[in-house]
Amino acid sequence: MYGRGGAQMSFGPPQTPEVIKNLMIANGLVYIAQLAGPRVLGLDVTGLGVVQPYAVWHDFELWRMFTYMWLHSPNSIFHIAFNMFSLWMFGSPVALLWGEQRFIRYYMLCGVGAGFLIASLPSLAAMLGIASASSEVFGYTLGASGAVMGVLLAYSFSWPDRTIMLIFPPIPIKSIYLIPLIFMMEWMSSGSGNVSHTGHLAGVLVGWIYLVNEGRTPGAPTPQSLLLKWRRFRMRQKIRAVHREDKKDRRRWDNQDDDDQRRFH
Repeated sequence: MYGRGGAQMSFGPPQTPEVIKNLMIANGLVYIAQLAGPRVLGLDVTGLGVVQPYAVWHDFELWRMFTYMWLHSPNSIFHIAFNMFSLWMFGSPVALLWGEQRFIRYYMLCGVGAGFLIASLPSLAAMLGIASASSEVFGYTLGASGAVMGVLLAYSFSWPDRTIMLIFPPIPIKSIYLIPLIFMMEWMSSGSGNVSHTGHLAGVLVGWIYLVNEGRTPGAPTPQSLLLKWRRFRMRQKIRAVHREDKKDRRRWDNQDDDDQRRFH
């Protein structure tokens, strides 16, 4: 649910664009194929499409960096349900604002870009000897989360001051804080579940780079603007520290004056 300022909160977008409907239908059909494939077709759809670093770069199965984003966990319907709900909730306003061609280009780039990083970073880490080959290189990832995280980023940059009422936890926040909150919740629950933190972070990173280079989203911060904000923050911290020291000095002088007056009396 979201609204602006003191406006009444509403559930869901006012309209669902065709591109969002088509993406949801495509994900739903692939999910059905995942469930029916082994029994009906004798084909492991999930195994053929997940992104696995070893399969991508050792066996050159490059298609996996694309196909993984259409697959979801066959063991839990909540995986696809949450991703499609987020795509519908936040992707619809973005697609209405941007137009369908720009949106689908961005969505695909975030998904494939995240797939590339999911496959490449563990492989690079294993080559450098800083990661376990068995747990990282031979692990697999699936889901539209990388692309959806890019969509959430675009939404938060397009309407940074829009208030969102979260379902869990049920608290209102500004949309600009949505991505940091998601990562904080992931970090707090990192010991449970099979969440691809690399995939989520990669989707946000790819989306941010795209939006900054495209230059059509005023709310997307550039590295220069972030550096400037950091310097301003540090300057304000220094100024506050100086003010605190001044107050302490004034208190000391006031106490000393009181002591001197007591001596003369």
